[in-house]
Amino acid sequence: MAEKIALITGGSRGLGKSMAFYLADSGNDIVITYNSNKESAEEVVKDIESKGRKAFALQYNSSDFGTLDNFVQQFKDALQKKFNVSSFDFLINNAGIGATIPFEKVTEADFDNFMNIHFKSVYFLCQKLLPLINNNGRIINISTGTTRFVNPGYSMYATMKGAIEVFTRYLAKEAGARGITVNVVAPGPIETDFNNAAIRNNPERKKIMASNTALGRVGEADDIGKVIALICDEKSEWINGQRIEASGGINL
Repeated sequence: MAEKIALITGGSRGLGKSMAFYLADSGNDIVITYNSNKESAEEVVKDIESKGRKAFALQYNSSDFGTLDNFVQQFKDALQKKFNVSSFDFLINNAGIGATIPFEKVTEADFDNFMNIHFKSVYFLCQKLLPLINNNGRIINISTGTTRFVNPGYSMYATMKGAIEVFTRYLAKEAGARGITVNVVAPGPIETDFNNAAIRNNPERKKIMASNTALGRVGEADDIGKVIALICDEKSEWINGQRIEASGGINL
């Protein structure tokens, strides 16, 4: 089987790091992006290379929409330089930020920043990279359980992710002629440093969330990394246009 290449935005830590490792373990080469933590990204690259796979890290600030074209060109250059190809197979739009902001305190600047990171940059990155994705490839967007159930303070974040869920279905329809599947994975509560480690730093909150989950715990990064690798597997090619909640069964 030909080697395949995955681009994972926000791959230097947390969910993206786990996705990178599981996809590498499945025999894929990896490109990750980072915003500011170059050192962590380079450590991820080293770890992937130690598994016998090729890897590369690129800086990408999804909040600054004006840098998108430059990033796309850098990615094209990296494909040629590192892998000697001009196309790739899997696009995982994982980069994001978290914040718990009550509705009445959301500012226009907050809104624009979240929109750029969680919706606008994802929409147009897909548009610009779709011609580079090989036939029968995968696009996976990341949403949140809070598009299904309400968590106070997440009105802005969840609304942007709701837009991503609708966009995913439309893109699945338009990319389907080339055998490219497009799905969205919606994690439940995950114990990482996301949103200032809101779960990890609050044992009482973690306990409540675990008690509301059928499997009796909050998630870990590897719970999501495994799901991404599963969707990228050729055995999952008939799953398309779906919202896949990976939450251990919270708020059933």
